[in-house]
Amino acid sequence: MRLVLVGPPGAGKGTQAEFIAAHLSVPKISTGDIFRANVASGTPLGKEAKRYMDAGQLVPDEVTINMVRDRLGEPDAADGFLLDGFPRTVRQASALDKMLADLGTGLDLALELIVEEDEVIRRLSGRRTCRGCGKVWHLEYDPPRTSDVCDRCGGELYQRDDDKPETIAERLKVYARDTAPLIDYYGAQGKLVGIDATGPVEDVTARAIDVLRSYCG
Repeated sequence: MRLVLVGPPGAGKGTQAEFIAAHLSVPKISTGDIFRANVASGTPLGKEAKRYMDAGQLVPDEVTINMVRDRLGEPDAADGFLLDGFPRTVRQASALDKMLADLGTGLDLALELIVEEDEVIRRLSGRRTCRGCGKVWHLEYDPPRTSDVCDRCGGELYQRDDDKPETIAERLKVYARDTAPLIDYYGAQGKLVGIDATGPVEDVTARAIDVLRSYCG
């Protein structure tokens, strides 16, 4: 199966991607992993991306698209994949359709993780990250014994700028403007299916697998 995940920040895409990809026995392909691999290996695309990142600029679509194209051409993705973090825009989705057509295949499904905005804010604003080991805790869902101390290593817990309410509001605006249109894009292709992404992680995974099982029929 060739699958993409869509949903707002805080919907749990990264977490669910791990479990769903393992269930389907396909590689989980995230743009973050692709960027890190290309930069670490010093590929031409990695060097180009690093130049933009070092300047504090967004990496152009063309560079990201070319990295994804290279990754989807690798042998382990031949029989399926799960994309996390790509596409982020309709332009990228159209480029994905074209690259898959060039590979003689196509996308099977776009799985939307549906979460209300107030739940997104609760999830993100409750996160605390350890300065020592990097473990992420949640004050409500996965609290440490002491609110500002990591249970794992005793390091100081802090709130990342990305998890502060004013930043969350801006991230949601960007999502509504740039990424939410993917829902209509894939809906028009008949490839969109949504699941409720609230509740325990394992419950959300079970809903996703049920949907995929019925789809694979």
